[in-house]
Amino acid sequence: MAKDPVCGMIVNEKTGIHSDIGGRTFYFCSPVCQMTFADPEKELSKMKKRMYVAASGALVLAVIRASLYISVAAGAMVVSWVPFPEIPFLSYGMLLFIIVTPVQFIGGWTFYVGAYHAIKHRTANMDLLISIGTLTAYIYSTIVLFFPDAIPGEEKFVYFEVSAVIIAFVLLGKYMEEAIKKKSSAAVRKLLDLSPAMARVIRNNSEIEIPLNQVVEGDIMIIRPGEKIPTDGIILDGVSSIDEKMITGESLPVGKKTGDEVIGATLNKQGLLQVKATKVGQDTALSQIIHVVEQAQSSTAKVQRMADSVAAKFVPSVVSASIVTFLIWYFVMNDFVAGLLAFVAVMIIACPCALGVATPAALMVGVGKGAESGILIRGAEYLERSQKITTIVFDKTGTLTKGEPEVTDIISLGPLSEKQVLEICGNIESGSEHPIAQAIVKKANIANISFSTFKDFESLNGLGIKAVVDEKVVYAGNRKMMEKFGIPIKEIEDKMFSLESQGKTAIILSVDHKIEGIIAVADSIKESSSMAISALNDLGIECIMITGDNEKAAKEIARQVGIKKVIANVLPSDKAAEIKKLQLEGKIVAMVGDGINDAPALAQSDIGIAIGSGSDIAKETGGIILIRDDVMDVSRAIKLSRETMKKIKQNLFWAFAYNSGAIPIAAIGLLNPILAAAAMALSSISVIANSASLKCYDIRNGEEKSLLKIKTMD
Repeated sequence: MAKDPVCGMIVNEKTGIHSDIGGRTFYFCSPVCQMTFADPEKELSKMKKRMYVAASGALVLAVIRASLYISVAAGAMVVSWVPFPEIPFLSYGMLLFIIVTPVQFIGGWTFYVGAYHAIKHRTANMDLLISIGTLTAYIYSTIVLFFPDAIPGEEKFVYFEVSAVIIAFVLLGKYMEEAIKKKSSAAVRKLLDLSPAMARVIRNNSEIEIPLNQVVEGDIMIIRPGEKIPTDGIILDGVSSIDEKMITGESLPVGKKTGDEVIGATLNKQGLLQVKATKVGQDTALSQIIHVVEQAQSSTAKVQRMADSVAAKFVPSVVSASIVTFLIWYFVMNDFVAGLLAFVAVMIIACPCALGVATPAALMVGVGKGAESGILIRGAEYLERSQKITTIVFDKTGTLTKGEPEVTDIISLGPLSEKQVLEICGNIESGSEHPIAQAIVKKANIANISFSTFKDFESLNGLGIKAVVDEKVVYAGNRKMMEKFGIPIKEIEDKMFSLESQGKTAIILSVDHKIEGIIAVADSIKESSSMAISALNDLGIECIMITGDNEKAAKEIARQVGIKKVIANVLPSDKAAEIKKLQLEGKIVAMVGDGINDAPALAQSDIGIAIGSGSDIAKETGGIILIRDDVMDVSRAIKLSRETMKKIKQNLFWAFAYNSGAIPIAAIGLLNPILAAAAMALSSISVIANSASLKCYDIRNGEEKSLLKIKTMD
């Protein structure tokens, strides 16, 4: 926690949410606070600068070392073009010292801070081991350079390169890992952007525009067509259809009339409304969603890196082994130089250069492989969780379905053909902006149907449309509309029930009080949904669908895609609670969703999978993002995550195997520091090569192709 420099309130540094001394919460108390709040990318930018310093130093050292070897090899045959062999030892060593020192203390600063905190909390981590290893090599080399007489013996080597390369490698790895993670605070910020900045209210019998945070309970708000509703309220006057998709996730707008409740941040599609504000600030539905997202994110513990976990036991062992090695050589063998060299060799061979890149190297390749196929994985913790998933919960609208209404059935009930039913209905529906009407018009346009003129058009909110076409009275609407105008529908009840049981909306067409046909509209299922569920079942993962739809309609959709368990009639604010119930049963739960209403559930789940065509907030909250809006990518993402995680585990094993196996050899003096550095480099190469093998992974078939086969195909 910290204080905002503008308003002085206590600030949650993760989310930017303010609270005063009394404990009240303010989601950014003013626009000024929001603009001046600390940039979440600031720390990553600092790490990037340190990485550049370390990488530049390591590159210069590599050029110098390569030039030195070339000059030595060519010295017997030609005049050396590189002067390094002719430079006195002190001058060459001083050059290395000047290059490495910034790398050691600027590039490696983050490791020293981490090591300090580890010691402070009486634990051990990767930062501590890296700090000890690099400082040992650096300090030893500095003593050899400036105080050579302090080291007995004739042979004296410096190991500045070892220190610089270790820092550069590990810092690059840490930066790669952090760079692919998004800041969770962006989720809350994007939720805030849903609400309009201003509201139009009536005060003192005049209409004025005020900032949203000045709206109070009881204010009468004026909302015109196409405008967002500022805050939760009740309609006092007017009828309209409200697009609530951003909150409820449902694709079809909801008809609203006087006395109905409306939700803040939803979109008024049609009529002029007067709305009385009933909930403001933290009490609104949107604020409650924000609260659930923040609570779920803050309550989720960070995954402890496997390397750090092992290092906690490995570091004390290495330090102890190094000290014991030196003491034995010095007191038992009476050889200070051999003891010091053995001490340095043990620390260098144990220093985890390979461990530092084990996770990010595989992660970089795996994430890159996924990105090629439209799958974004936001961090190593999501890879670790994905291999343990037992249950996947799918949102319905926009995830398993397309999220927009389409005509599914055209039924003729009289002498008119299906095309004529579509023509007449599409004709009068062309005068409406309602999404169902637009779906019917779209279907008519696809069929190349041209419309005739009509008159006396009348839109009856919540019922349907009335118009006169060719001197005939035409009605297109629901049951209630037919009942209102005395048109009997008993003979078509069975057909209506059949369509509605499939989750479809049935529009009845009547011409001169005689029913001529039915047009059914529904949110169509995505072509890949059933294949995706089948693929997940093959992986042994339980699939569940969650939706705000009624149970009958929900079960029909679930049946079509192959899902056996349905959680229906769920309010947006309750989705996260349903996820938590599953977790309490011991299940490792992934949530797949695309809407604002899915954000709390995505955050609550063990791993959130956000469909790319969905809202930005869902993407920010998800741990895996499917850019292509293909549900099949859910199983592909899990397979890729498992394969990447397998590579990470292999990398960690080989890294520790190299280090642990070489420690006894270094301790008995058979591995001097130079060879130790070479062995350490070999360890890193093996880890990087193993990670690179992920490039051969076929994300479509879940198989690894041989390099030979790939070359042949090319």
